[in-house]
Amino acid sequence: MSTYDPRTFKALTFHDAVPAFREGSDTPRAYLERCLETIAEREPTVKAYVALNEDGARAAADAATQRYQDGRALSPIDGLPISIKDLLETKDMPTQMGCEAYAGNFPKNDNAAVRALREAGAVVLGKTVTAELGGTHPGLTTNPFDATRTPGGSSSGSAAAVASSMVPAAIGTQVGGSIIRPAAYCGNVALKPTQGGINRGERQATSMSTHGVHANCIEDMWLAAIEIARRAGGDRGCLGLFGPDTPPLAAKPNRLIVLETAGWAILDDASKSAFEALLENLQQAGVTLLRRKDNALVEKLEQAIVEAPAICNAITRWENHWAQRNLVDQKGEFVSDRLKAGLAQAEAMSPDDYRAALLAREAAQRCHDAVGLLADAAITLSCPGPAPLWPGDIQGQPLAARPTGDAIFNTPSSMLFAPCVTMPLLAVGGMPLGVQVTGQQHQDAQMTAIARWMLDTMEPIIMGS
Repeated sequence: MSTYDPRTFKALTFHDAVPAFREGSDTPRAYLERCLETIAEREPTVKAYVALNEDGARAAADAATQRYQDGRALSPIDGLPISIKDLLETKDMPTQMGCEAYAGNFPKNDNAAVRALREAGAVVLGKTVTAELGGTHPGLTTNPFDATRTPGGSSSGSAAAVASSMVPAAIGTQVGGSIIRPAAYCGNVALKPTQGGINRGERQATSMSTHGVHANCIEDMWLAAIEIARRAGGDRGCLGLFGPDTPPLAAKPNRLIVLETAGWAILDDASKSAFEALLENLQQAGVTLLRRKDNALVEKLEQAIVEAPAICNAITRWENHWAQRNLVDQKGEFVSDRLKAGLAQAEAMSPDDYRAALLAREAAQRCHDAVGLLADAAITLSCPGPAPLWPGDIQGQPLAARPTGDAIFNTPSSMLFAPCVTMPLLAVGGMPLGVQVTGQQHQDAQMTAIARWMLDTMEPIIMGS
């Protein structure tokens, strides 16, 4: 039985260990060994990893230890043990992308973000489980708070590894909801940056995906993200993530737009009540809330994002389908039925269908721009309730449509190219339930500051046991 309580749950953090590294009372190598002990204890149940490079991590941690002893740390994340979603290339571990067709794939290259992390002194420890090719067919990872439930996806292992205190931070990716939703299910904080904010390197095949950071505190989340961006910048043609070198100070919002989105209709009563209780506390703290009934521009935005899941899926399927067709033609026996079903939907599309989806995305972004002066951010749930039960596929039974959970609350920010931060401020039925704030493009630091204020100020809401 899960006992998650956001008021008392404390997972592994890194920024607060650094002073001890400087003083010599602790070392990055000792910190890493504690992470490895936790992995040995929890990995058999959580199943967050597909590969570990313990020898390489120890060598990197030893090098960081020496730099602290010499007073020449490379960055605030020097010595940070971090794990990488297994969609991103790593020179010292395979990149198999959750797909049997890529078993044994070892490009021996570093993704741009991974290279930047190493240049900052971070200790790249392992590759975390992803749903197949970052889609919907899940791996074996379980939710750290209830092994019968999904950790979310597709950044399943990244979220679970952080929530389990195996590492203080991990890199995930998002097309629809693959950073924010698993973070919300696992009680992480996480940043899904402005589109193109963190250089995706070889992963720039689609117009929707982003790299982001899972962590257990705002400080580690921001420091990992900004240290990557300082070295690798953003995607080609993009401004990249920018903001202070240190974590943004907490900033109270004056006005927040409450986005109900299409997900509001499928919320369970307990989750809706928990969120409304949090909104009431925000109002008592002096924050003004705007809903669709309060302003025509908010209503227009709500209408523009109601089809976000379908629009995001259409764009991504079209952009991926040639590569997936080649994969299925060459190695179809190693590809899931879920992927093949998505490919069939993509191949039923025409260029006009794709064009219509792009135009719908642009129209929604214009609606979002129009509300920019109304409020400091938008707030909503990060997922439609706590993580659903997921016992695995059952032989002879139809495949579950969304075994990693519904992205209905996540696709709007993805479609809008907007920065989003999720916070573990709710618990329903003993499981985490995240709340997200979304801003205008390039307001990543502002969203981080608001999230920090909410975590510092708002009492978490608990519903059910």
